[in-house]
Amino acid sequence: MKKMFAILGVGVFVVLAIPRHSLQAQAPTVVVRAGVLIDGTGAEPLRNAMIVIEDGRIVDVGSDLRVPRGATQVDLSDYTVLPGFIDAHTHLVGRVLGEPGWANAYVRDTPADRALRGVEHARQTVEAGFTTVRNVGAVGFADVSLRDAIEAGRFLGPRMITAAHSLGITGGHCDTNGYVPNLFGRETDIQDGVANGHDDIVRAIRYQVKYGADVIKFCATGGVLSEGDSVGVQQYTFEEMRAIVETSHMLERRVAAHAHGTEGIKVALRAGVNSIEHGSILDDEAIELFLETGAYLVPTLMAAEAVTAMVESGNLTGERAEKALYISPLMFDSFRRAARAGVNVALGTDAGVMPHGNNGHEFTLMVRYGMEPMQAIVAGTSNAADLLGLGNTVGSLTEGFVADLVAVRGNPLENIEVLETVSTVMLAGRVVVDNRE
Repeated sequence: MKKMFAILGVGVFVVLAIPRHSLQAQAPTVVVRAGVLIDGTGAEPLRNAMIVIEDGRIVDVGSDLRVPRGATQVDLSDYTVLPGFIDAHTHLVGRVLGEPGWANAYVRDTPADRALRGVEHARQTVEAGFTTVRNVGAVGFADVSLRDAIEAGRFLGPRMITAAHSLGITGGHCDTNGYVPNLFGRETDIQDGVANGHDDIVRAIRYQVKYGADVIKFCATGGVLSEGDSVGVQQYTFEEMRAIVETSHMLERRVAAHAHGTEGIKVALRAGVNSIEHGSILDDEAIELFLETGAYLVPTLMAAEAVTAMVESGNLTGERAEKALYISPLMFDSFRRAARAGVNVALGTDAGVMPHGNNGHEFTLMVRYGMEPMQAIVAGTSNAADLLGLGNTVGSLTEGFVADLVAVRGNPLENIEVLETVSTVMLAGRVVVDNRE
């Protein structure tokens, strides 16, 4: 079966199985020798460790283990080995912000164009050490096509959890604004992720799930890169957000809420969302709601840094530039306060706002703005896996887990920036990137 389902607390959520491409060819037993092993759980590092892998899964971890006869050995004894990183907020398909044609991509690029760009972005993502991602919004189900092609082994890419279209109100952040009415002969509707009121919302979610969505993402507030909406204004009522959560959970899909403004964040948390994306303007009550509900904050600090740099270089102008300069410092401050309070955090970059393949810089920013290095590593491994519903599958170098791992030079607990450059990447027991000297 492609999917396995499990009830976790309130609601029923999807857990994805190992991609099919990792099952097509049963690899021989592999033994990885690690100079230092950081397992992703927050436990103390293990020196001179060994990881025994069979058929893409970890069967033993420890020191001085017996090497099975005939095993292939991968010598990473000069490296620090960690679980494959997880990015809980990406946009792999389509053009990168600032790329030529970006502003008019909606009327120029077909879903095939977007998916083909996604092939390159997926490879860049794996080369950065990110072996699992959650893609939170794409047009024309291009992300679903990319996910399926990667699972089938046609292209190198990370394990993907996909949202298909992001849901939003007419004229809101998840709609496409700034063009003439009825550009394609009709107004945007549920086929494009635009839904207003209970009945539209139910139909829109069912439509996304019908065509392959693994997770439901919606816009609870305005955004930075949209036109005609305030970045912090709430865009769905509590009743509408509750309908999104109830319908999604009934269909075994988790819910991610794009939310910058304080009231929209709090309403989304009260409605029962699983994660808040960005979470830029938090007050004490919002932080308390995170702690009460156990919801995750996916901070996307790289996005704030990227849009600020684009304004300073003159590549982002007008209303979007004004919103970027307003929201970015607030995002950094809110993250610092949330981390200090013990809010659950999962790493997310908003890759696509900045070029793909630089995802590891998010670790650096999380440490810069208040986390300890081990906390940041957990946010990008086991915490992110838990948010995605894969907490028993990936995100930790633990017996029974899929053998996704990365190797880096140096000690990330002393210098978190070493996670920005990986030497080796293993995906489901196979070495797919090898930059060792």
